[in-house]
Amino acid sequence: MSRLYFTILILFGLSFSTFAQSSEKVNLDSLVNQIVKLDQELYQVQLNLNQSQKQLKTGIFIATIGYSVTILGGQLLGSNPDLGKTLLYTGGAIGIGGTYTLVRGFNKISLGPPRRRIVY
Repeated sequence: MSRLYFTILILFGLSFSTFAQSSEKVNLDSLVNQIVKLDQELYQVQLNLNQSQKQLKTGIFIATIGYSVTILGGQLLGSNPDLGKTLLYTGGAIGIGGTYTLVRGFNKISLGPPRRRIVY
């Protein structure tokens, strides 16, 4: 009688272990598609950075020159007011142009708001 109980217990335990060892097949196609999609997004980001690099450098240079001229104009207001006013306005316009170029460069980099992550 104890052998019968022992045999039933062993069979019952083995049946659960076979269920525990079964695993779901992973859909490799969706994983490969996801990796390809991430690779394409990374390439797009790198391309945007490369294309906007020159524009950003140019914008920084123009804005620096413009605001330096503005500072120089402010310094000259005491000794030569006419030249100081002219330099203030000219430097301000150049600085705004450089800032506009910078903003256009940053807009090239931006991909929009981030999407929500999908958790699998």
